[in-house]
Amino acid sequence: MMDPIINHLKTSKHILVASHTNPDGDAIGSLIAMGLALEALGKKATLYNESPIPTVYRFLPRVDSIVNKLPSDHEFDTTIILDCGELDRIGAAAKQAGQTPALINIDHHTTNDGFGQWRLVDTSACATAEIVYRLIKELNVAFTQELAVCIYTAILTDTGSFRFLNTTSSAFAICDEMVANGVEPYKIAQHVYGTFSIGRLRLLNLALDSIEISLNGKLSMMTVTQRMLKDTETYPEDADGFINYARRIKAVRVAALIQELQNEKGRSNGKRKFHVSLRSDGTVDVADIAASFGGGGHVAAAGFNLDTTLVEMKKTLWQLADKL
Repeated sequence: MMDPIINHLKTSKHILVASHTNPDGDAIGSLIAMGLALEALGKKATLYNESPIPTVYRFLPRVDSIVNKLPSDHEFDTTIILDCGELDRIGAAAKQAGQTPALINIDHHTTNDGFGQWRLVDTSACATAEIVYRLIKELNVAFTQELAVCIYTAILTDTGSFRFLNTTSSAFAICDEMVANGVEPYKIAQHVYGTFSIGRLRLLNLALDSIEISLNGKLSMMTVTQRMLKDTETYPEDADGFINYARRIKAVRVAALIQELQNEKGRSNGKRKFHVSLRSDGTVDVADIAASFGGGGHVAAAGFNLDTTLVEMKKTLWQLADKL
C-alpha cells in the first residue's frame, strides 16, 4: 500500500501537509515530522493548521513554520492530510485541499471515512505518528533529533503517557528508538506536563468547579465557556487535557468536555457553536456516540461539533447517561 505513495512523493514538488483543527500532540507532532521528512527529500512542503498551536507544544522544532492561512495562488501537486477522520476536519482549507491533484489520507481513527486518492489508515496504530514513522522509514529518511522529538511527543501524548488503551508494544519500541536518536524524555515531559501559566490554573479551577455528574453516576460533564476564557485571559488550547480530570472520577464511564467556540457576532437565534470532547473508561465506544452527531474518533476518545444552546447541549448529554 505504501509503494504508490512513496513513488508519488518522490516525484512531487510542492506538498501541502495539514492536520485537524484544535490540534493535539499527535496532530502537531505528525505534521512537523512529515514536513521534516519531505524537506530531507528536497521537497517544498507547506505545513498547515487552522488553529493556534497550544502553548505546551510550541517547544517543538519548526513549529513556527506552520501557517494558519493558505495563499490563494498556491500550486500544490499533492496534499497529505494527517490524523483526520474526514477531510473537513482541517477546517476552511478543506475545499482547496480537496482540489489538489493527489490527496493522501494518513490516519488511525476507527471512524475514518476513506477519503483521498491514497490511504494509509491503520486503526491498530497507537497514533498517526506511528504510521508517519513507518512511512519515513520506507522513504529512507534518517531520524534526526528534531524528527525524533516530534514522533516521540506525538506518541507520548496520544497514549496519555502510555496509560490509554491504544498503548501498544509498538508505541514503546518506537519511542525507545526515538530516545536513541537524541530525545530526552524528561525535557519533553516538562514541556508537555510540567508547566502551567497562572491563567491556565485559574481556568482549570473554573472548569473543575463546573463539573456535573449524572444521576446514575456514569457520566461526568465539564464546561469551558468564552466568558471563562476571557476572565482568565486564556485561549481554547489552554483547556487541553482538562477532560481527564472529569474522566478519573470514581464510577464514571464517560466524561464530556463542552467547549463553547468563538461565535459569529449578530446571531439572533440564541444558538452557539460548541465542541464536545468525549472520553471513556474503555467500556463505552464514544466514537460511535460522536459519529451519531457527525463527529468521530476512537473507542475511548472522540468528539463532535454542534450548533445549539448550552441548556440543550447539556440536556442531550444527560440523555446519553441513561444508556451507559
